[in-house]
Amino acid sequence: MSKETIELEKDHTHDKDFIASKQLIESMNIVDIAAALELMNKVTAIETFRMMPKNKAADVFAYLSREMQQHIVESITNPEIKSIINDLFVDDAVDFIEEMPASVVKRVLANAAKSQRELINQLLKYPRDSVGSIMTVEFVDLKASHTVAQAFDYIRKTGVDKETIYTCYVIDSSRKLLGIVSARALLLAEQTQKVSEIMKTSVISANTMDDKETLAPKFSKYDLLAMPVVDNEQRLVGIVTVDDAFDVQEQEATEDFEIMAAMSPSEEPYLKTSIRKLAKNRVFWLLLLMLSATFSGAVISSFEDALTALPVLVAFIPMLMNTGGCAGSQSAVLIIRGMALSEIKISDILAVWWKEIRIAVLCGAALVVVNFLRILIMNNDIIVALTVSLSLYVTVIMAKTVGSLLPMAAKQFRMDPAIMAAPVITTAVDAISLIIYFNLAKIIMGF
Repeated sequence: MSKETIELEKDHTHDKDFIASKQLIESMNIVDIAAALELMNKVTAIETFRMMPKNKAADVFAYLSREMQQHIVESITNPEIKSIINDLFVDDAVDFIEEMPASVVKRVLANAAKSQRELINQLLKYPRDSVGSIMTVEFVDLKASHTVAQAFDYIRKTGVDKETIYTCYVIDSSRKLLGIVSARALLLAEQTQKVSEIMKTSVISANTMDDKETLAPKFSKYDLLAMPVVDNEQRLVGIVTVDDAFDVQEQEATEDFEIMAAMSPSEEPYLKTSIRKLAKNRVFWLLLLMLSATFSGAVISSFEDALTALPVLVAFIPMLMNTGGCAGSQSAVLIIRGMALSEIKISDILAVWWKEIRIAVLCGAALVVVNFLRILIMNNDIIVALTVSLSLYVTVIMAKTVGSLLPMAAKQFRMDPAIMAAPVITTAVDAISLIIYFNLAKIIMGF
């Protein structure tokens, strides 16, 4: 949406030109309206929100930030809350309620219709990271015995309240999932044909207790718009739409990036997160990295005699540590991303290790040649050049081994592989690279 549209919306509301504002709102996309509300001051946002038709208000509400949603609920009347919560799709209502303080949740549920409240409470029982927690129960289910004509009659009667009607789900009398049928298949079929004749029985589904992170790869692999969700008895209990699956993927990717950058994940936007909270999210990892440097310091202290005998060795410590840390992080990031996209499995550990070893040999060789010539030109000491270059070569091989294996080990022990990126790998590689360096120096230089 353009800035001019936002400003026009502000001007209409400020000048109390409600008719013009209402006309403008009715012509705008709901996502653009939500964006405009976020840019307004809170009083203007409430006035504008109240101008919307009831059926549009709930749609816009679902696209607002949690902060703005809370402000609206705290500012409007109980009948207005009732209208919004009962018009929201259940999964959107659950997402909203999960982030709200208890006082807001209590007021919202008190104004929800009994059927809506029961559905919300049902979804809130699922673990936060499970597929069940993000599914919607508003879908079209058909009987295998329905004719195409009967199916269309049923869709017309119930489809207005469903999140999607492009894919319909065929169930039996005990609600077990038998197959799926698309709106396209129904449109192209004869009116007298049975649903059982045109439905697809090879259905890609998810279990309510599956990790919600597993959804996006399935949607991408099978080009799905929606996926049925079943319980342990294969009974259809809900669906997940593609937009919800990729919202989860975006959240998880953001969380991984923050962890890999040595920060505790935050669910709030950067500009809306307090300085105190941002500092709190970062200081733990900074302290951990600072204290973990004790290991590197201990290694250096244990080789104090070598440094005294040949001070030139000190100059190459930062280069070795930085190169090793970077080499390890390169491997770790690729492996973590590969596992997130289901391209790499735990069973691939040997293949991954062997591939990274060969990459390390090639990268290390290129670094060694350049580094050997650099030191020879600058120091004119072939022994130092040989010692540092050989240490660098071994360090790169070691770093890529550690960087590729640690994330897979974390996954095996049900830990977040992202933790094994910058913080842990950097610390481990720093200490090991120093041990390699000083021991090789001892052997080659003989002190």
